[in-house]
Amino acid sequence: MLRAVPEVPVFTEPSAADLAAIDREWPLIAAELDLLDAEITLLYAEDRGGPSEFDWRRLRRAEARVTRAAADLPTRGVAVPRWAA
Repeated sequence: MLRAVPEVPVFTEPSAADLAAIDREWPLIAAELDLLDAEITLLYAEDRGGPSEFDWRRLRRAEARVTRAAADLPTRGVAVPRWAA
């Protein structure tokens, strides 16, 4: 008796263009990760009696870094995705 073999998706390696796009976007990705880390720190600060001035300053600096990185994207040759327009 023959059984049907389920199709296995074929995954391909990222193309050179894909890797180049990631390289161009990396400053924004890193800035967003720093912002996420600062936000998580604020959430856990409640266990220590609330966020400190340093925690708030870290959040403001991370937000500013994301803004700068996003503003620099057009000069780095990264196209804005259609869903973001």
